[in-house]
Amino acid sequence: MRDQRALGEPRIRSWQLGALLLGLALCCYWPALRGGLVWDDQAHVTRPELRSVSGLARIWTDLRATQQYYPVLHSAFWLEHRLWGDATLGYHLANVGLQVAAACLLIAVLRRLGVQGAGLAGVVFVVHPVCVESVAWISEQKNTLSLVFYLGSALAYLKFDEIRRLPAPGERSAARLYLLAFTLFVLALLTKSVTATLPAALLVVLWWRDGRLSWRRDVAALVPWMAVAVASGLFTAWVERAYNGAVGADFDLTLLQRLLLSGRIIWFYLGKLIWPARLIFIYPHWDVRSAAAGWAGYLAAAAAVTAALWWIRRRWRGPLAVWLFFVGSLFPALGFFNVYPFVYSYVADHFQYLPSIGIMAGASAGAALLLARFPPGARAAGWTVVGALVAVLVLLSRAQSGNYVDGTTLFVRTIELNPDCFLAHTNVGIDLERSGHPAEAEAEYLRAMAIKPELAEIHYNLGHLYYGLPGRLDDAIAQFTEALRLKPDYPEAHDNLGNCLARKEGQTLDAIAQYREALRLRPDYPEAHGNLGVMLEREGLTLEAIAQYEEAVRLRPDLVQARLSLAGALTKLPGRTDDAIGQFEEAARLRPGDAEIRVRLAIALLKAQGRTDEAVAQLQEALRLRPDMDSAKQLLELVRAARP
Repeated sequence: MRDQRALGEPRIRSWQLGALLLGLALCCYWPALRGGLVWDDQAHVTRPELRSVSGLARIWTDLRATQQYYPVLHSAFWLEHRLWGDATLGYHLANVGLQVAAACLLIAVLRRLGVQGAGLAGVVFVVHPVCVESVAWISEQKNTLSLVFYLGSALAYLKFDEIRRLPAPGERSAARLYLLAFTLFVLALLTKSVTATLPAALLVVLWWRDGRLSWRRDVAALVPWMAVAVASGLFTAWVERAYNGAVGADFDLTLLQRLLLSGRIIWFYLGKLIWPARLIFIYPHWDVRSAAAGWAGYLAAAAAVTAALWWIRRRWRGPLAVWLFFVGSLFPALGFFNVYPFVYSYVADHFQYLPSIGIMAGASAGAALLLARFPPGARAAGWTVVGALVAVLVLLSRAQSGNYVDGTTLFVRTIELNPDCFLAHTNVGIDLERSGHPAEAEAEYLRAMAIKPELAEIHYNLGHLYYGLPGRLDDAIAQFTEALRLKPDYPEAHDNLGNCLARKEGQTLDAIAQYREALRLRPDYPEAHGNLGVMLEREGLTLEAIAQYEEAVRLRPDLVQARLSLAGALTKLPGRTDDAIGQFEEAARLRPGDAEIRVRLAIALLKAQGRTDEAVAQLQEALRLRPDMDSAKQLLELVRAARP
């Protein structure tokens, strides 16, 4: 490795560089640290039914347990919830820490390869605005964590490769490093499968370093990695189709259209790296069928660049290696494989999080080598300019990270830059509905529906809004019915349609049918179990209802309404009063400020032998919570009057 001082690079100790990276990261992401959950963060942060040890096992064994089958990622979220619960600051700090760790590993890899400007590459990676989406958005811990495993694996493999090339290699040391590298690679795949490109990236790096590849030494060692990578990619593609809904008209593109789309995507990402302006959480959705014919120039330009870099490879291998790494690492996101986010947009900043390190490393090396040719005075001025550019990137990233303070801020900003983003309108509608502004929420849902009328989720959200409004029950039924016409295997729509029918006279059996269909599609749906139990109990099937309530509580122990329904049903059975009391007590523990639960618990205690004093205590607590609660007052007076 060439001496850093020989190139005139600023001298800095490793711990100082680490502190600098952490300080820059905190400066960039300070606005996001106070942010909450946005969009699908709620589906990534461990749900209540998965927070137990058995829930952790389900994360690994049940493909439907989490939004995507990335068990290492969701195990990390499981552990983090144990550490700081629902406090979003912990998740944001974890992402920032992983970003800094990845930058440190990137620097270590580049220095081991003798690449100049390694420290600058790490700094640029930390502060570049295209990385903001991956760091400020809690859900994208899949990016930050997988990159740490990816770069850790690469570093271990390069150490292994160095040892086996020694005149007297240490076989045990080499074997341990190979096993470590392979293990980290598997962990990366189980965190995010786009890391499957690592074996190909290692071959590019080895070719760049040595000028050629040896089948026996270089390729054969990575064959097991390639097999695992291909299996992971095929499995992820299947999961996207079978479980995540990556099928239908939005994904029906011809091979030619996909090729032309890939050229457009490559230059889009390269443009955002060079000029990170107008970064959007969700970019406009390109009409590939009508626009692809005009994209031939993008594909031709990509081919021409590849050919030109190949032509000069004998003199400069670096540019071709950087290009191959960038395009190769982008391959999973170039449109050849269907992923559900393509419904919203074919591009997203977080898709180029990993590939961007190739361009950043190449640009930093080029800058360092260029500045080394300057005389000392001009060289110092050159590094000052570099520092100023880094400061600009910090300011841009800081402004961008402020969009992630909450969902409304993020999606309002998205609408400003992409007015036809149906998803942004939908999510603004959800926030307005939650904050008690139904008319404004309805307007946003209708705007989204005008843009994407065939999307079942928009009809579902509008139905959910109508269900909570007086006199709009029939409208809610119409929207849930339309959602199911568009997407028959939509368990949430079946459940909510069941809720609507349950409020209609004489449609109990129809409601039961909807709940059963929801549970056929999603057996681990606690709310549907609870709702089905209510309908079964209404039909006089108390034992069957209890079984549904118990399953709901097993799946989600904090589902208070299911516990109350279970307790109420148990009080109807002889000899089950103590069991009912236990359920009421647990409900009161989960919702300590609910006076109604205290009254119901008191009634159950009065039915038991010798527990009158406990009942009085519960009634007194109910009155402390709600001094004007007439039912508690009357019951307490009756109990006192009945006492000797």
